[in-house]
Amino acid sequence: LKKRPKMRRCLVAFVALGLLSQADAFAPASISPMLRRGGLKATSPLATRMVVDDKTEVREYFNNEGFNRWNKIYSESDEVNVVQKFIRSGHQETVDKCLRWIDEDGSAARGDSFCDAGCGVGTLAIPLAQRGANVRASDISESMAMEGKQRAGSMELKGAVTFETADLETLEGSYDTTTCIDVLIHYPREKMDDMVGHLCSISDKRFIISFAPYTPLLAALKFIGSLAPGPSKATRAYLHAEADVIAALNKRGFTVKRNDLTSTNFYYSRIIEAVKA
Repeated sequence: LKKRPKMRRCLVAFVALGLLSQADAFAPASISPMLRRGGLKATSPLATRMVVDDKTEVREYFNNEGFNRWNKIYSESDEVNVVQKFIRSGHQETVDKCLRWIDEDGSAARGDSFCDAGCGVGTLAIPLAQRGANVRASDISESMAMEGKQRAGSMELKGAVTFETADLETLEGSYDTTTCIDVLIHYPREKMDDMVGHLCSISDKRFIISFAPYTPLLAALKFIGSLAPGPSKATRAYLHAEADVIAALNKRGFTVKRNDLTSTNFYYSRIIEAVKA
């Protein structure tokens, strides 16, 4: 009898994950069942096309339906549901952690250069510029980047921020700090190492990255959520093992200074600060 409350909590969690998948939250979709079950070889033409299409799906989604949804989430709009409110607060908590780490060494206040890769509507880039940083902010979605530019235009900035449309692989230059917050979820595991490596290559001193962490429990809950009835999912979502991300950082000469986990009812994100050795 004592086990029943725990069982009920598990059932509630499973139902909640179903609602989560319908709400396009932090992990809106799962990897193709055919790939998950080994129905396709990773090198087959269909499997290759499915991986390549991730970028196209993300770009189209965040330029259209996804922009309207996430622009409301990353704002003070009341037109959000309960799940989306958890997403909003969870993402903001991750951003606030990142800003606290940066504030500790005063790098933004002294005008260091930052590259915010996958900037969205500027939830991190704009506060950095308000502190005095010189920020290059980019996003694969033109709609998101333009919204960030409009938001920044109405604020007083001690530093400067420029918004542009670009995907992560095309970013060039050299920056004191590169940030990439909640973007890795759109990258398959086989692409993660190269993406992290590229962003490390433009980071002179520090790289801060957050991602949806892989654990057997979260993977199981994510899969159960993907089975719930509802509208088709907009983009595939990928979980990454913390050890794999750290290995990718170490391979490029970066060591982990600190990391932390943000965990709310519908949002899980591991944030890592890595410095150049």
